[in-house]
Amino acid sequence: MSDNPILQLSGVTKKFPGVIANDDVGFAVMPGEVHALLGENGAGKSTLVKMIFGVHRPDKGEMYFNGKLYAPAKPSDARATGIGMVFQHFSLFDALTVAENVALGMNKEAIGDKLVSQIVKVSEAYGLALDPTRYIGSLSVGERQRVEVVRCLLQHPRLLIMDEPTSVLTPQEVKILFQTLKKLASEGVSILYISHKLEEIRELCEKATVLRSGKVIANCDPRAETAKSLAEMMIGTSIRSTVPQERNFGAERLAVCKLTTRSPDPLGVDIQNVSFKVRGGEILGIGGVAGNGQTELMEALIGETISESNSIFIDGEAVGAMGPPA
Repeated sequence: MSDNPILQLSGVTKKFPGVIANDDVGFAVMPGEVHALLGENGAGKSTLVKMIFGVHRPDKGEMYFNGKLYAPAKPSDARATGIGMVFQHFSLFDALTVAENVALGMNKEAIGDKLVSQIVKVSEAYGLALDPTRYIGSLSVGERQRVEVVRCLLQHPRLLIMDEPTSVLTPQEVKILFQTLKKLASEGVSILYISHKLEEIRELCEKATVLRSGKVIANCDPRAETAKSLAEMMIGTSIRSTVPQERNFGAERLAVCKLTTRSPDPLGVDIQNVSFKVRGGEILGIGGVAGNGQTELMEALIGETISESNSIFIDGEAVGAMGPPA
């Protein structure tokens, strides 16, 4: 591989009213490198990658791609140059098929007359199984992300930007995604990777640029760091270990007993025999990958969806059949 950076930023600055999102940012990404971009929420990561992808334009500074001055006016310029991006929030239409969504996100000259076979070929080559004829509305969140990734790969990017790609994935899907990214890197594709999951950064990335308040405050090899040291770079202070303290909880306040509901949305999720209890002063977390019933559960708890009267109790009173005002 070349010893010259595929992407280099120098003095890049972006201001919005009342805030400097990026302040004199500079770093380089080498060919075939998986490079992490780290920072707290509001550190300037998203603004920076949006400038690289042509969504925003820098107020100052220069960007170079493959040794040439690079100043995209819009995302299509970035794609034409060889940069692809998978956003944290997908841009897909539920009522269209996989192939139709892929076509919408590509330049006309790149689509060709064999798009379906191209999708199958690329998805199989990189372990991202997809059926081009399925409608997006029938896909899981992980499968939808595959559509976005395959759409990028069909345009043969030299740099792929991933913004929080594992935040919606199961552990099994994360493993598949990492295999895909490592294969791309072995073929010379550079990856610019944003994530708050520091153990994933340590596993996947070879270099990291750390942003704080819009400025680059560190460059490191995350494999030589700990998750704690990376977090301390991000926040600018040491992290003390905490010991959980025993707490005394009050009486039972909320009880959910074999809650079962049917979603009115044909693409929604039915709740089936869900039970749990919450005591006074207790914090109960509801976990799960997006699209697995969290929204439907909350709608039942607040009365937006009527359930059986004996399925939800507050302070011992059955409220499952009551609406929101009650």
